Amino acid sequence: MPKLTIEQLDLAGKRVFIRADLNVPLAGGEVADDTRLRAVVPTIQYALKAGAAVVLASHLGRPQGKVAREYSLRPVVDRLEALLGQRVELVPDCVGPETLARARSLKPGETLLLENLRFHPEEEANDDGFARELAALADCYVDDAFAAAHRTHASIVAITRYVQPAAAGLLMQQELSALGRILQSPERPLVAILGGAKVSDKLALVEHLLGRVDALLVGGGMAFTFLLALGHAVGRSLVEADCVETARAALNAARRRGVRLVVPLDTVVAASVDSASGRAVGIREIPPDQMGLDIGPRTCETFAAMMRTAQTVVWNGPMGVFEKTPFAAGTLGVARAVAEAPAFSVVGGGDTIAALAEAGVTERIGYVSTAGGAFLEFLEGRRLPGVEALTEAPV
Repeated sequence: MPKLTIEQLDLAGKRVFIRADLNVPLAGGEVADDTRLRAVVPTIQYALKAGAAVVLASHLGRPQGKVAREYSLRPVVDRLEALLGQRVELVPDCVGPETLARARSLKPGETLLLENLRFHPEEEANDDGFARELAALADCYVDDAFAAAHRTHASIVAITRYVQPAAAGLLMQQELSALGRILQSPERPLVAILGGAKVSDKLALVEHLLGRVDALLVGGGMAFTFLLALGHAVGRSLVEADCVETARAALNAARRRGVRLVVPLDTVVAASVDSASGRAVGIREIPPDQMGLDIGPRTCETFAAMMRTAQTVVWNGPMGVFEKTPFAAGTLGVARAVAEAPAFSVVGGGDTIAALAEAGVTERIGYVSTAGGAFLEFLEGRRLPGVEALTEAPV
């Protein structure tokens, strides 16, 4: 069902609790990558311009339910202030009398940032009492943290029992719209590209996508389990032996459904990931003492050719150990092919997004998802607790 959005709320004079994803990488006490901060800024600005006071909340890292200075949101404040062009006050806790008093004294146009939600174990426990305390800080609730929507946490699910309405922020809307476009009404042909190290992480996704896509292109370490299932010797390449039968079943299912499940034709091999160079060999020619660490040029061109005829493309997972220069060409080649495709493209996952940036093609992608786990679970067809908790839009 369509969810209520921030644009449907009357925010004038209200305190709005915005659950954001400010879980950014830090280096030397400063924000190393502000992508997620920039992504939530439009929602904060929308609320402020509508006459609301903003109570902003997020987690950062995994402090295991304890106060830990290295996980404080303090470094986020400076960058947020620069992006918003106004002051953001950080309160030392996310609940308690001092926080409640400060939230209630907020004036329209002001922004208050709560300290790390995960300093309290009750957050990840989806604790009812903790959620009630968070809800007391505001008059309405907006969730703009799609990247955390697969978590059943207090600031995402339980809070919506005590503060209504609960609406989607602008970023949440964009994510749901882009991913919904893939799963519900894609323009065809629909091509999915999956990579990454482990096939076990993607089996549910493979099975779900086989019922929806026209072609599934498999690269990365996970491809070698499929190659082994097809009877190929893969040398010392990464293989999950307990997933071989499942991979074989997926190949058979693709055949029955008329879906093209394409595995690599060639691979770049080397003795180890630390080798200074590699060489491309056909799949039937992998030396027994070497491992495949990237898709080869023939595979890259095959994938690119299929994308040139696609109308919708979704990509998650690198094609090899792309953080190592000798084994980066395949992933970067696929990134460029996705960017050049005439299709509507959606890309998600931290490594995959990093590859887009390295290839210099981020701006040419239809939609770049800020999410990792939530992106995959949505594509698997799972219901996301953070989305389910939002108020349904009026008919």
